[in-house]
Amino acid sequence: MSDQGLLARKAAIFLLDQILEEGRLMTEMVQGGALEHLEPADRARAQRLATETLRGLERADRMLQKHLRKYPPMNVRNALRLGTVEICALGEASHGVVNSMVEIVGRTKNTGHLKGLVNAVLRKIVADGSETWDALRVPRLPKWLRVPLVDAWGAEAVGAMENVQFSSVPLDITVKSDAAGWAEKLGGEVLPSGSVRLQNAGQVSGLEGFDAGEWWIQDAAAAMPVQLLDLKEGEAVLDLCAAPGGKTLQAATPRARVLSVDLSKKRMARVRENLERCKLHAQTKTSDALRVEGSFDAIILDAPCSATGTIRRHPDLPHAKDGSEFGELIELQERMLAHALDLLKPGGRLVYCTCSLLPDEGECQVEEVLKNRSDVAVDRDALKRDWIDPAWITEEGGLRLRPDYWADEGGMDGFYIAVLRKT
Repeated sequence: MSDQGLLARKAAIFLLDQILEEGRLMTEMVQGGALEHLEPADRARAQRLATETLRGLERADRMLQKHLRKYPPMNVRNALRLGTVEICALGEASHGVVNSMVEIVGRTKNTGHLKGLVNAVLRKIVADGSETWDALRVPRLPKWLRVPLVDAWGAEAVGAMENVQFSSVPLDITVKSDAAGWAEKLGGEVLPSGSVRLQNAGQVSGLEGFDAGEWWIQDAAAAMPVQLLDLKEGEAVLDLCAAPGGKTLQAATPRARVLSVDLSKKRMARVRENLERCKLHAQTKTSDALRVEGSFDAIILDAPCSATGTIRRHPDLPHAKDGSEFGELIELQERMLAHALDLLKPGGRLVYCTCSLLPDEGECQVEEVLKNRSDVAVDRDALKRDWIDPAWITEEGGLRLRPDYWADEGGMDGFYIAVLRKT
């Protein structure tokens, strides 16, 4: 880190302030240029520090509360949280961490008088040691999310998910060809589904094959929906809500005729950048998915959702949201799914998926379609894959993925996937 780590640490505290006080998402801030003033190494460091602090937030607060008579302002509190995580979880040199946090708080307007407090509290955290940290329970999801998840999957399953979400997350990539070869080159492993998993990837853009477009970042679970379609060269394929473009890239690999649609102009620009880097072709369109017209052999609908299945990679989500948007999202999913089915040719297939752990956004949506449309059926044969555990297949014929699946290998995102055919 440059400037003895001050720039990255100060940026990490800023991210924490925005997430925990303003309810902003880290991805949106980073894509909006919040860290553009940093060098790439410090930018990556700031995101990692903020992410690890959010993962360990409950433990950090439990350790800090016995040393605080009252909570200081949010930015000072977040400096203490970050310092606690660096000392107890990340193993950073305590002297450097304490001095950095004291300096950051001392330099910040309106908090300079609290640098003595920061120094005293963090020195007590050093004395408590990592043993105290390790003895605390694995952090739990906020109640607004944990309660419905326990209702859906049971307390034991949710506890297993929380264990995975508390761990560092490996990087998954989808390769255009020769997964085994790229796994060997990059020091990774090929997962049963064909994705390549890297445990310690480092700076992604510096890895072999990135600039040449031989692969792209995509969680193993997120890569499964398109795999289940078995797309063929020349098929007319529609990818709705396509950004950042992983599924579009997958669909374009067998040279299908792909139309990639997203509502956001900025996010669609990113899809085009990824297509250009990977030397793949797809027609792109910035549009509301509900206004798309045409007739397609295959459709990919990765519908807007709560994203509750991605918390292992985005621990800011349960702190920036409160579940109040669930009803609106579920209604939008229903409308999008109905419209997408109308665009599907007779005999065509549609994969509906959400990166959600809530049945209302997955299983229930498909159950409603099957109840209300006689021209739609679930394609259960699409799930006959060696890498699909039969226990993942749901009663209505979809695929339920959870973060605690493949836990020994680092888990996966939570997803619901169903392949529907128009009869």
